[in-house]
Order: sequence, then structure tokens, then C-alpha cells
Amino acid sequence: MDFGALLDSFLAVKENIFLKRLIVIAAYLVLVKIADLLIDKFLRKAAGLTRMTVDDHLIDYAHKPACWTIFWLGVLHALIVAPLAEPWQTILPPAVRSMILLIWTIALIRITNWAFQARINRASPQDKIGKDVLLLLKNVIGVILIVSAIFWLLTIWKISLTPLFASAGIAGIAIALAAKDTLANFFGGISIFLDRIYKIGDYIIVDNTDRGEVMEIGIRSTRIKTRDDVMITIPNSIMSNSKIINESAPVPRFRIRVPFGVAYGSDLEQVEKIVLAVAGANPNVSPEPASRVRLRSFADSSVNFELLCWVEHPAGKGLEIHNLLKAIYRAFGEKGVVIPFPQRDIHIRRTPPAEESADLQ
Repeated sequence: MDFGALLDSFLAVKENIFLKRLIVIAAYLVLVKIADLLIDKFLRKAAGLTRMTVDDHLIDYAHKPACWTIFWLGVLHALIVAPLAEPWQTILPPAVRSMILLIWTIALIRITNWAFQARINRASPQDKIGKDVLLLLKNVIGVILIVSAIFWLLTIWKISLTPLFASAGIAGIAIALAAKDTLANFFGGISIFLDRIYKIGDYIIVDNTDRGEVMEIGIRSTRIKTRDDVMITIPNSIMSNSKIINESAPVPRFRIRVPFGVAYGSDLEQVEKIVLAVAGANPNVSPEPASRVRLRSFADSSVNFELLCWVEHPAGKGLEIHNLLKAIYRAFGEKGVVIPFPQRDIHIRRTPPAEESADLQ
């Protein structure tokens, strides 16, 4: 081999900036393949030896971003081998750095969402940090990551942040005036999360009017599904200032009241035993606390009672009142207990004949 010719070829390559950049990129592509094999053959196998699944998921989420980062670092290295002509020197290197920032911002958001979703799936009602708080933290961290990435992106493109911070005061006042309702809803949602007034799945009554199951607690509003399967969206600023009756707290068990009446003259002790037997025969009525019957009033046509018993969940309130009333009606019919209804007795007074003739005169 002619060493001089080889040296001339090397010098020709050295003089050709385009070829030098291609060689640099090719070298980094080899590094990408090595990193890919290293992650697949060693790191993934090592993670499989542990009992934890966290490391496996982290490798899954970081595998492609790591390989793409090495590739774009190679492109960046190739670009700075020699100065580029304007405007490419101002555009291309920051664009590559922005691409790397975008890759890892997306990767971090995905990792954060996965970590919080896994924790939410394992959450139980007894945990101090409930699903609603975890959802809030996930959203807040996502916003922090995006805002941080935007500021970093501005720094990469050498956009001065001083004017932005200088105008933040004026802009803040304008935003506060324009979005005061949005801010009120946001801070109302924060107070709901911190005070833990209710959580997803609870049955609540808002201002003694709207009753339903909490389906979603967002940053701006709370969604409640009524028993008519109607979705109601209430801003958090209203929820934080309303009277909330949480039927699912402190325990899901819920007491129901079943009113009924019997005729005067009925054996009240027998009535009480019949109704308690009906409640005990219902599998959806909780045995603890024990059901009880209370005499409430002496009405015009009936002696009014009320059955107090507990169901395991507020969702069964209406259905179990319906079932208990039917069972009480059937039991009273079998035992001969009369259920009264309003009646009027009409007395017709007959006039004596002497009085009739006197009236005719």
C-alpha cells in the first residue's frame, strides 16, 4: 500500500468538512447501536433479576430517549466541527439542543404520569393521600415540567428573560383581572384537595339541592352524577363556599328512614316486631348498628312510625326504601295489621214528621 497515497486521502478527508461531519455522525451511530445493545443485553437483564418492576419501567421509558440523545449529540458535534455559515450557525445548533430538550421533557412527563398512575391504582380509601390529591400532584408536576422546559428553551435560543420578568407584574395584574374566576376555581380546588371534603366515589348533597356521586375532581370544577344519570359540573369556587353533606363520610354506611303508619287499635308491640323482622330479612340492610323502630306521632287517621336502619352504601338508599316498604306492606297484610287511609263518616239526620209539617207552613 502506498503510504503517500493513503496520507493524501486522509488529508483530502480532513480538508472536506462535509465528509468530516458524516464521519462524526457515523461514529455516533455506532455509539447508538452499542448503547442499544448495552441496554437490551445487560441493563434489562439486570433489572429482570430484581423483584421490583420500577427499574423495568424506567428502562422502557428511557431506552429510546437515550439512543436518540446520542444521535442528536452526534449531529451537534458534527455541526460544531467547523463554523457554519450564517444563518445556519444561529439556527441549527440551538435547534438540535431544542430537540434533545423536547425528547427528555416528553420522557420525564411519561415517567411522571406512569409513576402517579401506578400509585393511584394502588391507593385505598384509608390512605392519607387519596386519589384526588395524587391527580392534583400529577397535574401540577406536569405543568412545572412544561414551564421549566419553556424557560430552558428560551435560554437555548438566547432570548433574554429580563423583559419577561420585568413585565410580569403588569401582566400578572391583567391576568388576575381577566381570569379571576379561573383563579378562584383553581384555589377552590386546592382547598378541596387539602381539606378532603369529599373524594371520587362519595355521595354528596350540595346546598340541600343536588345529590349525586362525585365522578371527577378537577382543577377548575367538580363533576357529580345524579341518580337520574345526569352529569352536573359545579365550579370549585362554588363548591368551596357551599354547604356539602357527604353521605359517604366518615364511613360509607348510610342510615335510611322508612316512614309508615298503622290504624288506631293496632298492637304496637306486634307492629314493631313485624317491621324489625322485615328489616332483618333484607340482606342489604346492615346488621350493625341494629335496626330500630320509633313511634313518631299520632296523626288524624294513623299511628305514625319510622324504621331506622343502615345500608352499606348511599347508592342503595332509594332502592332499599322501596324494597322495605313493599316488604312491610306484604307483612302487614299477612299479620292482619291495618294500614289506614283518610276516611269520612257521613251521618244523615232524619227530621220528625211534626217538624216537617211545621216547616212547610
